[in-house]
Amino acid sequence: VPRELILECIEVAVQAPTGSNRQGWHFVIVTDAEKKKVIGDLYRKSWTAYAGSRGPRYAEGDVRLEQLPRLASSSQYLADRCHEVPVMVIPCIHGRVDRPGVTNLEIAGLYGSILPAAWSFMLAARDRGLVTAWTTLHLKYEKETAELLGIPYERITQAALITLGFHTGGDFKPAERIPLEPIVHWDTW
Repeated sequence: VPRELILECIEVAVQAPTGSNRQGWHFVIVTDAEKKKVIGDLYRKSWTAYAGSRGPRYAEGDVRLEQLPRLASSSQYLADRCHEVPVMVIPCIHGRVDRPGVTNLEIAGLYGSILPAAWSFMLAARDRGLVTAWTTLHLKYEKETAELLGIPYERITQAALITLGFHTGGDFKPAERIPLEPIVHWDTW
């Protein structure tokens, strides 16, 4: 993936809203094979623990239940090959909220200042023929990842790990989701 294309996507991403217009975002782009291997190993370790957990439970007929086998297969595929992706993008934000006494307002403000930019990055990538995958499992080893990449852990929060590459397979189509009726509330819950 050309550097210029990644920078174009970041130019779009930083048009996203950010709390108090601080623009405290950072994007760590990882293309080094050795660093991707270490991050891939950390991701796989986290995935193995997660995959062994009970995970979500859904009622018969729930679209999410039907999607679980495909999701598990796709997730396992990423865990096995994470280190092979052309590019890893780690959106980060200045600040930390993993301390006692942090309020929901502070948490929402911190993540609300990076997640819209990260999602905008993914949409910009798709518009340019690139594919992405969003994951946060590497955050179980956020400190180790920070040390590997020189991210100042005490001041900077990693929000996600976005894999990035060119599309090589089938068609894109909207994801099947649960109906809107039970999740949309007008004027009251």
